[in-house]
Amino acid sequence: MTELQVERVLETQLDRHAEVTAAMRDQLPQVQAVADELIRRLAAGGVLYTYGNGGSAADAQHLVGELIGRYLRERRPLPAVALIGDAAVVSCIANDYSYDDVFARQVEALARPQDIVVGFSTSGTSPTVVKGLAAARANGACSVAFTSRRGQDLAAAADLAVVVPADETARIQEMHLLALHLISELVDRWAAGTDHPKTVESP
Repeated sequence: MTELQVERVLETQLDRHAEVTAAMRDQLPQVQAVADELIRRLAAGGVLYTYGNGGSAADAQHLVGELIGRYLRERRPLPAVALIGDAAVVSCIANDYSYDDVFARQVEALARPQDIVVGFSTSGTSPTVVKGLAAARANGACSVAFTSRRGQDLAAAADLAVVVPADETARIQEMHLLALHLISELVDRWAAGTDHPKTVESP
């Protein structure tokens, strides 16, 4: 490609990112609802369990890092577990049962009614994510889906859902990251107190 063609490709990607970001304003009530429910359950002694596949697995781990570590403010660590990090457990379930059960089996074992289970799926059709949220609801825990407009069935099956108004995987993942940062901001303010000084961010 010529330099001009490369520039146009990059500008098109940035323009589309900005377009979807603006459209996410319509999802702010859902983002706030997820944050409010997460705060309510953490305050009552609940735990966040979260998971996803591929890039969505990274989002799940990112969210856990923001809770156990911190987002911007110094505060107590908050209980959160990513269900994708234990290779022995994941491979055991995949080998002895099915890969489709790798999250559902863990949720069935761990999630209690006071807990909240968050599944990330750009497509909204991943069997592992669908079955994991079904297990959460069966256990009486709150089920939350982060998905896209391709995942309306998953969103409808969850107690709460953040639905990105896009079809492109890259844009969906970018908006999931934005949403989890917005949620982390609200959780931070609750856990640290709104008048707590912001700490210096670490790399």
